[in-house]
Amino acid sequence: MQIPLQIIFRGIEPSEAVEARIREKVAKLDRFHSHIMSCRVAVESGHHHHHQGNLYHIRIDITTPGKEIVTSRERHENQAHEDVYVAIRDAFNAATRQLEDYVRMQRGEVKNHSAQAG
Repeated sequence: MQIPLQIIFRGIEPSEAVEARIREKVAKLDRFHSHIMSCRVAVESGHHHHHQGNLYHIRIDITTPGKEIVTSRERHENQAHEDVYVAIRDAFNAATRQLEDYVRMQRGEVKNHSAQAG
């Protein structure tokens, strides 16, 4: 990666364990796609809810030479995101899928459905 990883915490105390997990996930992405120029991860926590604990929102911005990939997992989408590690896992899984799709498109492995219409 050309630009160092940025990790931002909003509404949550910075945690070395959370940072370590994020760095581990980013390292896997970097091995998968060597042309990642930058990666920025925001970890946000909402307010305490009466019936739930904190809900976490993870946003990942990945910049490659031809595309910016943004993955965002909203707090309300899944009850499991009461656990910051589950939220991180799900967000990075989604980012990996987007990156895989982008790599397949670059390699020409994705069919062009508009050409088949005729």
